[in-house]
Amino acid sequence: MTDTIEKAIPAETPAASGADEDFIISITDLNKWFGEFHVLTDVNLKVAKGEKIVICGPSGSGKSTLIRCINRLEKHQKGSINVMGHELTENTKDVAAIRKEVGMVFQSFNLFPHLTILQNLTLAPIWLRKISQKEADKLAWKYLKRVNIAEHAYKFPSQLSGGQQQRAAIARSLCMQPEIMLFDEPTSALDPEMVNEVLDVMVTLAEEGMTMLCVTHEMGFARRVADHVIFMDEGKIVERQVPEKFFTEPENERTREFLKQIHAIS
Repeated sequence: MTDTIEKAIPAETPAASGADEDFIISITDLNKWFGEFHVLTDVNLKVAKGEKIVICGPSGSGKSTLIRCINRLEKHQKGSINVMGHELTENTKDVAAIRKEVGMVFQSFNLFPHLTILQNLTLAPIWLRKISQKEADKLAWKYLKRVNIAEHAYKFPSQLSGGQQQRAAIARSLCMQPEIMLFDEPTSALDPEMVNEVLDVMVTLAEEGMTMLCVTHEMGFARRVADHVIFMDEGKIVERQVPEKFFTEPENERTREFLKQIHAIS
């Protein structure tokens, strides 16, 4: 399986050089269990700075667990994860350093309901980045404008639509000025008409050069922005390809079956 994955990576991409210093994320032989359930098995993944990776696969394949391991929201039991030169271990200082540089957007918006949108955005920069209220406010307004919800700054989350809340969640992550953004099925909880407004923000981030790992079934988004698309099944990376080849010439039979199902539903 490893040979299949390596063959799928074009020689001209940064992932072909083999030097770990070329990568902003380096995952080696990663294994993760929930009790007796082996959710991730010998996962290897390298991501270059500025690279956009879309991860897809059936429910229960380990997609969300993989990206949650990258900022230690889930602890792995075997293998190694290195993010921006920091290896993720029990060392809380390294975990804190990584979380300052890795933003994450979840399926649920995870906004504090008792705080306004503006307050939601300024809280982490003040407490974690130790910046002033004035600086935090300036950052918050910058990113509220970028995601086109500045007019809702003084509202509470319950007063916004799902799409607006998810855009606020993206803006909140951007206020930490991260080097990497992780997206865990960010549109799965949205009504269909709200999906595009969130994807548009993500496309803009991709075009600006943000390093991104996105778990999603939005294949149109994958075709448009991904440098590589990864297919996972049963806790393993089965295939990694550039989008054109992934969608037209997948090498693995399991990938082909998955894509047929996706096309049948869409």
